[in-house]
Order: sequence, then C-alpha cells, then structure tokens
Amino acid sequence: MNSSSGQTTSLWMATAQRPALSPLAEDRQADVCVIGAGIAGLTTVYLLGREGRSVVVLEDGALGSGMTERTTAHLSNAVDDRYVEIERMHGAQGARIAAQSHTEAIQRIEAIVAEEGIDCDFERLDGYLFVPPGQPSAVLERELEAAHRAGLAEVDWAQRAPMEPFNTGPCLRFPRQGQFHPLQYLAGLARAIERDGGRLFAGTHADKMEVGTQVRVETGTGYAVTADAVVIATNSPINDIVTMHTKQAPYATYVIGAGAPRGSITRALFWDTLDPYHYLRLQRVTSPAGEDYDVLLVGGEDHKTGEADDADERHARLEAWARERFPTMREVLYRWSGQVMEPADGVAFIGRNPTGPQNVHIVTGDSGMGMTHGTIGGILITDLILGHESPWASLYDPSRKSHRAPLEFVKENRNVAAHFLGDHLGRGDVRSVETIAPGEGAVLRRGLKKVAVYRDEEGTPHELSAVCRHLGCLVRWNSLEKTWDCPCHGSRYDRYGHVVNGPANSDLAVVEEPQEAGHRR
Repeated sequence: MNSSSGQTTSLWMATAQRPALSPLAEDRQADVCVIGAGIAGLTTVYLLGREGRSVVVLEDGALGSGMTERTTAHLSNAVDDRYVEIERMHGAQGARIAAQSHTEAIQRIEAIVAEEGIDCDFERLDGYLFVPPGQPSAVLERELEAAHRAGLAEVDWAQRAPMEPFNTGPCLRFPRQGQFHPLQYLAGLARAIERDGGRLFAGTHADKMEVGTQVRVETGTGYAVTADAVVIATNSPINDIVTMHTKQAPYATYVIGAGAPRGSITRALFWDTLDPYHYLRLQRVTSPAGEDYDVLLVGGEDHKTGEADDADERHARLEAWARERFPTMREVLYRWSGQVMEPADGVAFIGRNPTGPQNVHIVTGDSGMGMTHGTIGGILITDLILGHESPWASLYDPSRKSHRAPLEFVKENRNVAAHFLGDHLGRGDVRSVETIAPGEGAVLRRGLKKVAVYRDEEGTPHELSAVCRHLGCLVRWNSLEKTWDCPCHGSRYDRYGHVVNGPANSDLAVVEEPQEAGHRR
C-alpha cells in the first residue's frame, strides 16, 4: 500500500486496518475545525469531544496519511535534543516542563488505550541511551544530572544496554517508556470520536481560510466548514507564510524494518548519541501464514530535506550498523523515510498562531518526537480552547523568541537563502528530458525558468514549474518516495505535482504543452 505521503510502505501502512472516511459533501458548522488527521489532530479532536465540543476534521489524504504513518512510534520522555540542551535554552523550569509533558503524554496514551479498549500493541518498556564505541561517557554523565534536575529521578546507570552480544558499555536507562502501533491507535481514536459526535472527512483539501470572530474553511470539494476555532495539525502549518518557518527546518530521516526470531532481541527502546543519532525498537508481527516474529525498526541517517538523494546508501548503512549489533537479524522487509520538523530551540510549537486572531491554533516542530509532541499538542490546545490555564503554555508558545539558540536559527535561515539564490541561478539536474529514466524525475533549465519533469513508466514526460508554491524556492526530486521536495521549508509534492505536505497548500503549476521525450532543450 502506497500513500500520498510517499512511494514507500512503512510497517504500519502494511499492517493497519484504517477506517474508510468519506469526503466532505455538505457545508458544516462546529465549535472547532481541525485540519489534519494525524496524531496531533485526532488527539485534539478526541479530547475536545470528551468535553462535549462539536468538532469537524478535514484530512487531505486518508486517516494518518501524513508523517504519522512514517514514524517509528517511540513514546519517550528522553527528549531528542537532550535535557542538557533544553535546560541551556529554556532554563531549569523549561526542562522540567518538557520532562513532565512528555511523561504525561505517554500516560495519556496509555489511559486512552485502556478506556477505549484500543488494540494497538501498547506496552511499557525501558529505553537505553548509549555512546558509540570508543567515545567517552561524559555526555551521559551530564545528561543524567540534567534529567534528574528535570524531575526524572528514576533515570539511572546500566552497565550495558541489553544488545547482546554487542557491548555498549555503561549507558543510561530511562524506565517506563512506551511504544504502540500508531495507525491502529488512530483507528481507535477515530471510532471514539465518531461515537462522541465528531465528524471526520478524508480526501478533503482545506483550500483557504477566512478568519475573524469565526473561521470559515473552504475545501476542494466545494463545501465549507464554519467554526469558532480552528486547529492546524498538518505537520508544518499551512496558514502561516513566513513566521513559523524561520523557526524550524525540515529533515529527512530513514528507517529499515528487518525480521528477527521472536524473543531473540530484548524488547526495549534504544538510542545512541551520534549526530544524527540511531533509534531502534521492536514490533511483534504475525504473518498471513500464522508465523509470529519480530520486526526490528532501525532509524537514522538524517539530512536536511532535499539536500541528498541517496536513500539506498543510507538504508544500507542502517542495515550494516544494525547487523553488527543484532546478529539474529534476518532479511530487511521494509525501507521507508519520513520528514521531521526541527525547531531551532529543541521544543515543539504548540498553541495560538503568532499572528492574527486568537482562535487559530497550530501544532508543529515535532523534533523527531511526533507521537509525544502530537499528544502534548492535543492536551495543551484543548486546555487553551476550553479557557483553562496550562503550565505548559509558555514553553511551547509558538510566538516565543529563541534567544538562546541564535546560531541554529541563523544557520538554518542562511541555508534557505543559499538554496533560493543558488538553485535559481544553477543549471538544473539534466539538460534534456531523454536523460531522465522512466519512473524518475529531474529539474532542467528552460531559458530563465526551471522545470520539474517526471517521466512515467511509459516514458511520457509530465512537466511542472519547479517553483515551490510556498515562498518560491526550487523543488528537488526524491527518487525513494517519488516526490518533489522543497529544501527551504519542507513542502512536498507527489510526482504529478499535487501538494502532500505543507507549508505549501497548492499544487505545482503545470507547464503547458510539454515537449516530447527525446527533444533536446
């Protein structure tokens, strides 16, 4: 099964039973309209529904068809950017709030699973943070002290991570972490939402919004939703043109899933301290023939979106790294990628949109922790809409200034400027359409313009403007996912130019009268 989010199939996509949802077919009125049916959107809808609010959900694709279906679904309070850095950038109180909120997110998922009887393989298990071979453990000592100051008193030393026979050396153990099947969890949330009166619509693109005392969302089906408040839960906000996108940067991350005999690898979460780091977990699977086995999910090899197109090499490096540590690994069954939004200061942006009316809310900046950040988003935004005070609001406030992360902020925005200027002035990837293999794409120059050309399996070219519809950077071909990716702010389009990830919210422009393959440009 492929998805609008990319060509590859994740383990979750291959094993999920998602409810079928219909497109919006009439105008609707609700207390709240939520755009995006990933974990952030559905958690918000579920919690609001439990409070008696009427909610309408608009999803461009299928349930969970954005980055939620491409996660590895770690549920952890061991934050990606480490507590040493969170404390440096947000102070001791900010670090405590980060620890508390991620811990509460795991607890809330566990409680919802129990209350709603959701069959999603939720389980508690330990997590282990270790250094690569030959590197000193001082970074772990500092992180242990920072984690304790943040209130995670149960984090302690282990002599080694349970990765026999590979010896990691001394490492940190984070107890009571969690994992689950994300799409099965969303399916359970969807059933509970509809039971509580919420309405979910798939295949419905939110074209534009009119905001004021009420919000009117016009959709591609020709119908509209009017609500008192709107929540933008689209991974990267589609309502904001500039402000939020200077504060975060898109990164591609890669995953392999390899079979292993059931019980041959310890069930735990694993992370190392490399940059980019590796992250691992197991998932139980039963084959159609009735064979029970584990799938070892190994992720990493991140890079800035659009700045590399070498997925085969990155997947191969993940496999080699894992086989050295897990000799019972069998064949690699799954290879996929995802995209994470990295905030400049290590913490997600959750709350009221920085500009415009107070009834527009956003969830973005997942920083590789989308399952817990998305759940935090649902909890916090529900509080804001209900008018409740939240001790988390200031840390996650989208309007906050990242004063203690100026270098990261400057670096990422210089990178955007370099792409904008350099790509427009460059020659293009190829000089003619005939050099593009069937099933692949490339950008070529035609006069002063850049054209994104996809040749389908029959060799027919499909020509699009290579100019991203967000802020005018040039897209690049992603041969793994068969998408056009913008390296500036992470907008993504399928091979035919249909937008699948914000901040862009409209398709690439079609180049009229494409020339036949074989004609020299």
